[in-house]
Parts: sequence; C-alpha cells; structure tokens
Amino acid sequence: MAVSFDLFGTLVDADLPDDPASAIAAELSARDVAVPDDWAAAYREDHVEAPEGAVVPLMAHVGAALASRGVETPGNAARRAVVAAFDPAVETREGAVEAVAAAAERGPVAVLSNCAVPQLARKALIRSALDRETFDAVVTGVACGWAKPDPRAFETCADRLGVPVADLTHVGDDPATDAGIEDCGGEAVLLGDVSLADFPAWVAGRA
Repeated sequence: MAVSFDLFGTLVDADLPDDPASAIAAELSARDVAVPDDWAAAYREDHVEAPEGAVVPLMAHVGAALASRGVETPGNAARRAVVAAFDPAVETREGAVEAVAAAAERGPVAVLSNCAVPQLARKALIRSALDRETFDAVVTGVACGWAKPDPRAFETCADRLGVPVADLTHVGDDPATDAGIEDCGGEAVLLGDVSLADFPAWVAGRA
C-alpha cells in the first residue's frame, strides 16, 4: 500500500503570509529591487503562460510581474525574496506523526504538495515533528511542474514511489485538489471523512 500525504493543512499548519504580495515586496525592497507603485495589481496579473494543471513557480511569477513594469531583478533576487517571504513557523497537526508511521508500516510514503515556493516544503518538514527520513519521496508543484488535481501530479508521485498511480492512496484536506487521485484510479482519504487520529485504524482495516 503506497500512501501520499498533502502537507499544508493536512500534516502541518504554517503561518504563511496573509498578503503574499506585500510580504514579497518588503523582501524585494530589502534587496534593493525597485518595487513598482502598482505592485499589488502586477502581482495579481497572469504573466507566465502555462498549460492547464501546470505550476508556475512563484519566483518566476514575481520576476515576470516585475519585468512587466520594466523592473530588472539582478541575480536571483526574485527567488531569494520569495524564499524569505515564505519562512514560516510550523506546527505539526495532531495525529500526523502517528498517521505517517501507520502508512510507513504498510509501504512507501510520500508528501505530495502543490507548493509553488522553493524550499518551503523542506523547511516545513524540518521544522515539524515529522521524521523526514520516514518519507520515501517529497513531491512539490514547484519541483515536478504539476498541481493536484492534475493527474500528472499524482502520476509523478506514484512513479517516485515505484507503484502504479492506481495503487496510490492520497490523504488530504481539500476535496477540490486531493480527491483528484480518484480520476487516476487511486483512492482519496479526505480528513473530513477520516481524521488523522483515525487514519491508523483505517489503514489497519485495509489489511
């Protein structure tokens, strides 16, 4: 039995910026990047063409938004600003450690997150009570290029675990994204139906 877990809102809670545009603007200014007066509007606009289901890395979006206003970003200033803006305190959700351990007893385990910020998922895992070594793979939107519920996100995760996607069980909190595994023939376990605290018993019942 292969299991993937959503990260934010499922295994951990994180104090991510309420206003990402403002948080990123502050970090850009700290790096001597001239933030446009209409930055909030520029941030809301689409600047990078991407196929449906694809993830646009946030640093690429920020760089393109600045370029649309004639602002150059020297070096990797956009990336560094994004990473600094998303540097959260993390709280492990109740039952998360036990849920992951129960899944790991039955087969390979992964994190599958739509995260579009580089390093954020890794930071969250390091700052949580979860054992990073328990996971056989950590798959993020920024790394693999696809976001749940697109089948390619689940297929990438299953491939990393060495199983057919139809054999993957995905655990998450959002029906709109996490339930997409069902379109691939796999099984979704939504926290609204099975809590993390109840997940070990649910897994035991699958034997």
